[in-house]
Amino acid sequence: MIDANEGVTDQDAKIAGEAHEAGKGVIIAVNKWDEYEKDNNTVENYKKEIYNKLSYLSYAPIIFISAKTGQRVEKLYELINVVASQNALRVSTAVLNQVLNEAIAIVQPPTDKGKRLKIFYMTQASTKPPTFVVFVNDKKLFHFSYERYLVNQLRKEFVLTGTPIRMIVREKKEKE
Repeated sequence: MIDANEGVTDQDAKIAGEAHEAGKGVIIAVNKWDEYEKDNNTVENYKKEIYNKLSYLSYAPIIFISAKTGQRVEKLYELINVVASQNALRVSTAVLNQVLNEAIAIVQPPTDKGKRLKIFYMTQASTKPPTFVVFVNDKKLFHFSYERYLVNQLRKEFVLTGTPIRMIVREKKEKE
């Protein structure tokens, strides 16, 4: 919870970082919104400022509330239920690999010194947060930018709002 008048404090960032690292679903609630002076672009500018300071929480929805007046508090409860269900989402391996194959068709896996990354398949290892295991020919070829691309594809396909996504990369030889 962020105080609208103070903005994101160091303590807010520390708590948010702990929640992110622990794999918890996250909603950024901006309280005292009724007291904050607004104009046409206030909400968008405030969101940009929050995401600037908490860039690792770009997946977290932001809701502007007032505990004093009760403004949007009901929507907060709805959002909590959505994020909780997203954090506990389970995806079948067949569906996951269909999404993976589509993602690979759009953006080919990277190469390094003539050696191409081969992604054999993906499966979900656990929930809370959704954790996926990707089996590849060489872990060293699986660049963090391609991991981020795949995470974004999963987030887009399954509308994973408010939850971190973990990806574990394992090597597998082709004839295993």
